[in-house]
Amino acid sequence: MTLQGGALHEIYVHDLTFSFAPADPRVQPSLTNVSVQLPKGSRTILVGANGAGKSTLLQILAGKRLISREGTEVKIKDRDVFRQYPHGVTFLGTEWAMNPVVRGDIKVEDFLNSVGGYRHKERRDLLLEILDVDLDWHMHAISDGERRRVQLVMGLMGEWDVLLLDEVTVDLDVLVRDDLLRFLKKDSEERGATILYATHIFDGLNDFPTHVAHMRFGSFVTLPTAWPFAEVDANGPNTQLYSVALQWLKEDRSFRKELEKQGRKIRGPRKDEVPVDSETFYKKYDYSH
Repeated sequence: MTLQGGALHEIYVHDLTFSFAPADPRVQPSLTNVSVQLPKGSRTILVGANGAGKSTLLQILAGKRLISREGTEVKIKDRDVFRQYPHGVTFLGTEWAMNPVVRGDIKVEDFLNSVGGYRHKERRDLLLEILDVDLDWHMHAISDGERRRVQLVMGLMGEWDVLLLDEVTVDLDVLVRDDLLRFLKKDSEERGATILYATHIFDGLNDFPTHVAHMRFGSFVTLPTAWPFAEVDANGPNTQLYSVALQWLKEDRSFRKELEKQGRKIRGPRKDEVPVDSETFYKKYDYSH
């Protein structure tokens, strides 16, 4: 699998459809006919509203969900992620910090050593500095943001080839997040590592990506496109990622509103009212049976 110019597809997805309830026709697929390719060394930002399918795509790429549909291909480093999962792939998602195992009374130094920190001392120490982590912290006694920093040290201290990030910077303060992004960009440039990053925070991200993509309702509206965009709109060149993302999300909302007019389930407030007489009210909200 090659791009023009011979660059390898580090991430390759062909004809991917996924539903959490495939036997229920009332449940819309989370992903529909997704095909996307990312070159080695690229840093791609995934833009999309909540429910667009970004997290599901990253989880599938991380091998966390099995796909058996005939004709579907999902490969990283030219290896099937369901049957020959490749080495050098790191997935970091938000659910980690809520795991009770990582909320136990264990010192950060011991925790990192237990997952191989002593084998990656140079990178581990660099990340400890960047993420401002205290090795004497106890995992049960620190904040969610501090626990997130420990997760990032753990996940990034090995020399990954492909990094899948799902909103893991949401708990970080602005300074730590900026330092982390600088580290990831430098690491990617120096080692040719590939990053796919889903986020809703676009401030300070303008100089990070090589590509930007837009997902809506489980499909790509804009496939990964070289950033900054070359085309010019009414407001001038599209060189501010925040502005582009904001415009895309406005379009997503307008698109959904049009679907609602055509019969799609409507979000927001409903017209039905809460019963005012007590007998009807308690009949409706009696959950004891």
